[in-house]
Amino acid sequence: MIATRPTATEATVLDIAGRRIGGEHFAMIAGPCTVESREQTLQTARIVRDAGATMFRGGAYKPRTSPYAFQGLGQEGLRLLEEAKVETGLPVVTELMDVRDLEPLLEVADVIQIGARNMQNYALLTEVGRCERPVLLKRGLSSTLEELVLASEYILKEGNDAVMLCERGIRTFETAYRFTLDLTAVPVLKELTHLPVLVDPSHAAGRRELVTPLSLAAAAVGADGIIVEVHPRPEEAICDGAQALVAADFAGYLERVRDAAALAGKVLTHVLPAGALA
Repeated sequence: MIATRPTATEATVLDIAGRRIGGEHFAMIAGPCTVESREQTLQTARIVRDAGATMFRGGAYKPRTSPYAFQGLGQEGLRLLEEAKVETGLPVVTELMDVRDLEPLLEVADVIQIGARNMQNYALLTEVGRCERPVLLKRGLSSTLEELVLASEYILKEGNDAVMLCERGIRTFETAYRFTLDLTAVPVLKELTHLPVLVDPSHAAGRRELVTPLSLAAAAVGADGIIVEVHPRPEEAICDGAQALVAADFAGYLERVRDAAALAGKVLTHVLPAGALA
């Protein structure tokens, strides 16, 4: 298989708009769960950029458990993400749910996110495999690591070798928190594959107060990056406000995570604020 260790002697290092992920390079992908408005999107993008985030995340299309919940702004959300990208210079990570939305999404996204619910949507994986765009593939809610690696193979076999794997918590018998964050997956996936491995502590925790300790643990155990939710006013968020970090606290959070990543020999892929000198 393409994803497994024998196919590469060293860990894959991806370059996404000048930001490296993998090897010694640690990425911080931060932003709101969903794009809600121009003010919320741009304000969050500026804050995470100034703090030193690597990339900006935001959902224009949202998979929701209830069909009556907010499903995202769609193409209007993509337009706002593009505006944030132009203003801040941050590459954009956003989720693709339907192959019919691929073309407009490719006009904005620097990284295509495939969410947990679509990890085994093999037709969708095949299509993004045919795109020359990096892919962030999240582990399914009840998927084994073997199933995750095999899902990545659907993308890799089409010629797209820019794939990142993401542990985001799995469903277990525990009810004290939303999902069980399987941090053992990080070193095991690094044994199995040469692909960068990221962690999503927000969706695993479901609670803001758990996000920082889980992030520190993920960085210390050797993750190549973290994707985390940030909102200027989480109490007003349309979705997942309870797990979003308060934007005003993000700089302090990132500093702590950067120090934890250093324990694993990794350096944050830092993006200077606009106008700053290298």
